[in-house]
Amino acid sequence: MPQSKYLRYLKVFSLFNTKRTRDIFQVNPTVLPKREEAIATKLTVFDYAADYVDEKPLESIADAYPYKDSNSTTWINVDGIRKKDIEAICLHFNIHPLIIEDILSVGQRPKMDEMDPVLFCLLNMLYFNERTGAVETEQIGIVLGKGFVISFQEDGTRDVFDSIREKLRNNISKLRQSGPDYLCYALLDMIVDHYYVVMEKLGERIEMLEEKIIRSSNTRSLAEINSLRKELIVLKRNVSPVRDLVNGFIRSDSELLQDRTMKYFKDIYDHIIQANELAENYRDMMMNLQDLYLSNVNLKMNEVMKVMAVVTCLLAPATVIGGIFGMNFDKLPYIHHPYGFFIAVGLMVIVPIWMIFAFRKRGWF
Repeated sequence: MPQSKYLRYLKVFSLFNTKRTRDIFQVNPTVLPKREEAIATKLTVFDYAADYVDEKPLESIADAYPYKDSNSTTWINVDGIRKKDIEAICLHFNIHPLIIEDILSVGQRPKMDEMDPVLFCLLNMLYFNERTGAVETEQIGIVLGKGFVISFQEDGTRDVFDSIREKLRNNISKLRQSGPDYLCYALLDMIVDHYYVVMEKLGERIEMLEEKIIRSSNTRSLAEINSLRKELIVLKRNVSPVRDLVNGFIRSDSELLQDRTMKYFKDIYDHIIQANELAENYRDMMMNLQDLYLSNVNLKMNEVMKVMAVVTCLLAPATVIGGIFGMNFDKLPYIHHPYGFFIAVGLMVIVPIWMIFAFRKRGWF
């Protein structure tokens, strides 16, 4: 028998792998996690005002230092977390050591801190892996200072900020006409908007799984339910705290945030509230899917038991008749009758047929 015939069974058990569960729940804030440092740190800068924009990569950390006192708005994007480089740039821009510790940390809860002379927020960008069906996270720290925004990303190969870069290259975009607080809003808004992209992918998987369970429920369906519930936990864990993060900006009295920018942060707040409600709806749907799966399994079991009960009832008369005429007594009715055998067999057939019509009439099957 070829090996491929067994692979379909192995895939079912792979869905019950507990490694994903350990990755989700094995978070201890009292233990300093070990971060694997990036091979290199890549810096790109957008220095802009209403009438010009200067976009270029930086060769070294020191090349970013002059932008601290720039009269324009500067966005420095740091791809790749290396302790030495992060500490160097943060110390030059007067960023508090606690913020440096948060940037270098792993698995932090999304939060917002106000430490003069900067505002800092830490949250996760979410991506949906089409191949594995998993929700992947990338931690990003955003520092808002006077005239600058610095973003720290773990993975330099992907982010959700391409549309922001395109707007910065456009002379008439609102982003070019505004200050660093609006840029900070734009970065947060893009991260939150991308949450909906991930949730849309999860919603499609939930819809497909629901149709599959309605058509046919099996062990793989239960495994997929379990897998999806884990991904919803990842989604909920990363989306829910962002509400408090955005609320921190709204309630802040920092001079770095202009009054006219507050309405934009309130718009993000509305979006994250809606995202939280959608995540709750998804969780309720998964509970309903689990109940639907159990109902289908019980229904199938009831159908099997009903068929077995009907078969048992239909065979009962034949068993009784055969048992009576099979007793070792000399004086039995029709024991010596020339047609005794045919009479017994006829009864064994006629009685079950009559029972079938009786059961059908009562609607038992």
